[in-house]
Amino acid sequence: MSAIREKLSYKTLWTIRKFESDQAQQAWERGEAQPYETVEIEGNLLLNEGIGELWDLACGLGSPTAFSNANARLGVGDSSTAESASQTDLQAATNKTYKAMSASYPSRASQTVTWRAVFASGDANYAWNEFVVDNGASALKTLNRKVSAQGTKAAGQSWTLDLAITLS
Repeated sequence: MSAIREKLSYKTLWTIRKFESDQAQQAWERGEAQPYETVEIEGNLLLNEGIGELWDLACGLGSPTAFSNANARLGVGDSSTAESASQTDLQAATNKTYKAMSASYPSRASQTVTWRAVFASGDANYAWNEFVVDNGASALKTLNRKVSAQGTKAAGQSWTLDLAITLS
C-alpha cells in the first residue's frame, strides 16, 4: 500500500501599476488607458500572526477579523529590513501608508484571492520597499510581508497595488 501525500501550494503575486496622474489611473479603470509601467513581484512571507488569524477564521475560533473589503488594507513602506515570520507590521519608522480596498476587492476567482488599493497622487510619495496586507487598523493582524525595492512614487503620480494569493 502506498502512502498518501498531501501538498499545499501557496503562490503570491504583487502587481504595481504606475500612472502619471490620478486621471490616468481612473481612465485605466474605465478601460481607456494603460499604466506607464507595470511591475510584478512574486513571493512573500506569511507572518505568524496572519497565519493564526486565518486558522481562527477557518475554524470559527474566537472573534477574528476578516481580511474583507470592510477591513483589509494594503500597506507600503520604505524599510528594506528583511522579512521575518515574527514581524507584525510594516517596518518603516515614518514613511508608511495604508489604503483601504478598492470597490469589489478583495475578489476571488477559483483558488485565487486578489486585494487592490489605489495610492493616489498625494499618497505614499517615497521609496516603495515593503508591502503588506492586514485586516484593519483596529484588528491589525498582518497576513504577510514582502520586501522589494520598486522605485520612488512622486507627487502627482497614482499607483495601484494588487496582491493575488493562490492556494492549490
